[in-house]
Amino acid sequence: MHIVAKRLTIWMVRSVSVFLPEARAHDLERWRRGREDNWKYRRCDYVFASYGKSGRTWVRVMISRYFQLAHNVPDGIILGFDNFHKIDPAVPKVFFTHDNYLRQYRGHPDTKQDFYHHKTVLLVRKPQDVAVSQFFQWKYRMRPYKKAFNKYPEHESDISIYDFVHHEHQGLPRIIEAMNSWTRELDRFDDLLVVRYEDLRTEPEVQLARIMGHLGEDVNEEHIKGAVEFATVEKMRKMESQDYFWRSGSRVKPKDKDNPNSYKTRKAKVGGYRDYFDDEQVAAIDALVDERLLPGLGYTAAEQDKAAAVPTDDAPATAAGGTSA
Repeated sequence: MHIVAKRLTIWMVRSVSVFLPEARAHDLERWRRGREDNWKYRRCDYVFASYGKSGRTWVRVMISRYFQLAHNVPDGIILGFDNFHKIDPAVPKVFFTHDNYLRQYRGHPDTKQDFYHHKTVLLVRKPQDVAVSQFFQWKYRMRPYKKAFNKYPEHESDISIYDFVHHEHQGLPRIIEAMNSWTRELDRFDDLLVVRYEDLRTEPEVQLARIMGHLGEDVNEEHIKGAVEFATVEKMRKMESQDYFWRSGSRVKPKDKDNPNSYKTRKAKVGGYRDYFDDEQVAAIDALVDERLLPGLGYTAAEQDKAAAVPTDDAPATAAGGTSA
């Protein structure tokens, strides 16, 4: 019944939007997406939040594989909101969100209060790497209408990667503010697990076990190992090129198999943003991040210097208030 209502709403919004000014049509589309997010939010067991291009698809594939091994869910599909739950009710309903539409829909645009009392995983990544990954998403994968209503640079506009990274609406300024909006309220959450993409790359089994434990699983080490091995970068690219996840739509599918930059799984390199800029540009980008980013998630220069001075085996996990990381 929900699927029918969802499709009807999409049809109605797009039909009406033809007769509206562009700005109003964009607002209506964002309202529709907020409405859909709210439906999931009200019914979910857990929330998994992240900014776009922070590594969520990779983590989602690992989580999916774990549930497939632990609950005999069929291969070749990715965990959605409740698709695994319908197969085995022991699998939780997980609301995956970039938090782009829900707050506005629920009337709380300037706070994370809707998540305070939900058991939540927050995935974060170095903002410079997120910005570069966003550029390739915009240039090679994103649909024109989504670029428009989310205020990205115009479709096929001639903008350099450096200028994109500085774009006020979807470059570093937006990414930093999104991260700061979580940092400001870290001590208000009842049960928030913060997971850093960089830690996932360094110790994927440890971090995946933390995630699965937070999602209510009695963690099985063999299933963790199997999920990590299943979702290596090389295997992810191969599965994507072979359309392995075709039953999950276009989420993990290249736009052009001959263009590696059009793949959902691209480089997955920590600090890879430096490959696209000269030294002066890297310094300017890093300065922007350090000027605007609040401490708390481990990405300011002071936090990184402090972490580098601590031997790896003794480094404490990042935590704040009611959070664990």
